[in-house]
Amino acid sequence: MASIPASRIAFASFIGTAIEFYDFYIYGLAVAMVIGPLFFPHDAPGVQTLNAFLTFGLAFLARPVGALLFGHFGDRIGRKATLVASLLVMGVSTLLIGALPTYAVAGWAAPALLCLLRLGQGIGLGGEWGGAALLATEYAPRGKRGLFGMFPQLGPSVGFLFAVGGFFLVSSLLSDAQFRAWGWRLPFLASAALVVVGLYVRLKLAETPVFSRALEKHQQVRVPLAELLSHHLAPLVQGALLMVVCYALFYITAVFAFSYGMKTLHIPRPEFLVMLSVAILFMAAATPLAARAGDRYGRRRVLLLGSSLALASGFLMQPMLGSGSPFVITVFLAVELFLMGVTYAPMGALLPELFPTAVRYTGAGAAYNLGGILGASLAPYIAARLAAHGGLSWVGGYISAAAAISLIAAYSIKETRDLEL
Repeated sequence: MASIPASRIAFASFIGTAIEFYDFYIYGLAVAMVIGPLFFPHDAPGVQTLNAFLTFGLAFLARPVGALLFGHFGDRIGRKATLVASLLVMGVSTLLIGALPTYAVAGWAAPALLCLLRLGQGIGLGGEWGGAALLATEYAPRGKRGLFGMFPQLGPSVGFLFAVGGFFLVSSLLSDAQFRAWGWRLPFLASAALVVVGLYVRLKLAETPVFSRALEKHQQVRVPLAELLSHHLAPLVQGALLMVVCYALFYITAVFAFSYGMKTLHIPRPEFLVMLSVAILFMAAATPLAARAGDRYGRRRVLLLGSSLALASGFLMQPMLGSGSPFVITVFLAVELFLMGVTYAPMGALLPELFPTAVRYTGAGAAYNLGGILGASLAPYIAARLAAHGGLSWVGGYISAAAAISLIAAYSIKETRDLEL
């Protein structure tokens, strides 16, 4: 630890997740704007949207695969090399999405390739988060794991701001026709420069001291997944259920509400992007507050409080998002994303604390991404169907149900703050 400044550890754990979530989010924003008409043009507009949302969900199905794949090597050979590989997989997939031909040029090969690259994004992100969280927490001094674990949790906020900012800039400088013709590709292509920065930072790191000690003592297991399922299934399930509320809050707010605001409420795209940018600042603000509270009062208490408030927030969906007022909607988005930050921040320390060193990369990553399948993979699709058939109050009920699942999981766990890694 002495040979590597804490600031470098913090930045390295943060920058990778920021880049990978930027890559992941630009697809979500593109789904709400152009993916349906460009890649599923022969369907009715409503079906186009649903098909686009389904391709969005594909990556969540791939994320546990990425977590298990990269987790295996992360627990067998080390955190550093695995983190570099996951960043490359995500970067290449995102760059190629930006270069894809549309349906008008390539026919059904276009959506097929889109689905394949979306799976690549999911595999890359599936391997990223667990390693970044371990990089932070396995370097952290005792009593500060929540603080160090905060840095990978800041990645989604900053990545989302970059994504929204990129699309806002492109939307502002180009006409709608130019944006649909080629402008939407620019944020995808720009990710290549960010990946180069991330790789440079990651390659400068050494292996974490916790894993280095495990290597010296030959504590690795031959098949981390088998060990995880045989002896650590309960914390795997608990961790996945804890993540459900985080995902539901974020993707209903950032993807469904964005689509609903433009297509149903007819709020102009640049205006809604500004509204989302304001709201995401509240998520960023909540992250260090909740992380420090987790170190001081315990992760479990913070999660119990956050999940309870998130459950209540579902009742705000109909009156606030349905109001049509940009100000009221921005307040609603800010509330939801603040609560997302509260429930998300402690997970950077808690999920690694649930598992021993030999299966920590596999276990933390699998729990994190299995939660994504439950809370986010179909969240925009389900929300769109609920809104169409039952109205926004049903979508609010979906948020409350997701929060209830995580609330029960938080009650079921023991406090992990004082455990030794």
